[in-house]
Amino acid sequence: MTDAAPAALHQTPIRERHLALGARLIDFAGWEMPVQYRGILEEHRAVRERAGLFDLSHMGELFVSGADAGRALAYALVTNPPVLAEGRAQYSMIVAPNGGVLDDLIVYRLGEERYLVVANASNAQLVSDLLAERLEGFKAVLDDRSLATALVAIQGPRSLEILRPLTAVDLDALRHYAIADGSVAGIPALVARTGYTGEDGFEVFVDTGRAVELWDAIMNAGEPDLLPIGLGARDTLRLEAGMPLYGNELDESTNPFEAGLGRVVKLDKPDEFVGRAALERVSRDGVERKLVGLVVRGRGIARHGYPIRSGEGVTGSVTSGTHSPTLGEPIAMGYVATADAEPGTMLDVEIRDQPVPAEVVPLPFYRRAT
Repeated sequence: MTDAAPAALHQTPIRERHLALGARLIDFAGWEMPVQYRGILEEHRAVRERAGLFDLSHMGELFVSGADAGRALAYALVTNPPVLAEGRAQYSMIVAPNGGVLDDLIVYRLGEERYLVVANASNAQLVSDLLAERLEGFKAVLDDRSLATALVAIQGPRSLEILRPLTAVDLDALRHYAIADGSVAGIPALVARTGYTGEDGFEVFVDTGRAVELWDAIMNAGEPDLLPIGLGARDTLRLEAGMPLYGNELDESTNPFEAGLGRVVKLDKPDEFVGRAALERVSRDGVERKLVGLVVRGRGIARHGYPIRSGEGVTGSVTSGTHSPTLGEPIAMGYVATADAEPGTMLDVEIRDQPVPAEVVPLPFYRRAT
């Protein structure tokens, strides 16, 4: 008897462009994705200083429509999508009945009875299955268009001027966490002012068959300052911006309040939602650990899983860590006991079996100038 062959990786429709640009491709959440092109440091700085273009076609796009679409999503998620105005978006989460986070999401209201839920690639099928289950009994229909939809994001201080000539969408009037139906480079598209880098920018949703055309149009419009950006720089950018990554800062063993995201949970919603009782208890009783930012004050990088120690022993562990290209020092996020979570607290991170001092600091590490 032989072992089953590994499942084939999904390929982004822009794969050949990535190879032509010299990208190194890796397996990420079942997708073959570019991790870097010229190098993480150069790509990171391009987004902070000019602009970068990301292929995010691995993300899940789940459309929910019908007379009860809003109410159904309010039951399925911790936020209250019906309060969104048309064309607006909100950060949200889908949780288990015990309050554990199953994925973090962006919810866009596209029309009176139509919403778009964007899920992480690693959880897209799970979220699709859970929404289908939780929408039962409501007048709402789920249309999973994850494999039929491509997503390209342009991020950075020059993103507006690069994208503006390509679209009739009034980008200047498009507010942060807003979305508009229109076209880019003549391609029908949804254009959202959202992102995962801490910079201003836009995410453009199109049919997969038009993805290469869209990518080429934006790259050509941005030359020579616009660079393609891989997952490596995307991770350093989001970490500087204090944004959680599912599987690191968020997972089923974590509730939103521990992650410092209790504001996302709308306990004042009029109707029941999955996880409500558990999250009401957490809101009332408090948490035993909290997600914090850390700046390492010694030598070394605090990596995922490294123990964090206080004078009382192990107080928690690192969830994400890197050397910040923008700040020029090692940074990390991690969970520690609530008593050790106050900014200014000095702790130790165990790096290569050696204690290295680290200071608790407020999140985010980096905030763009407005």
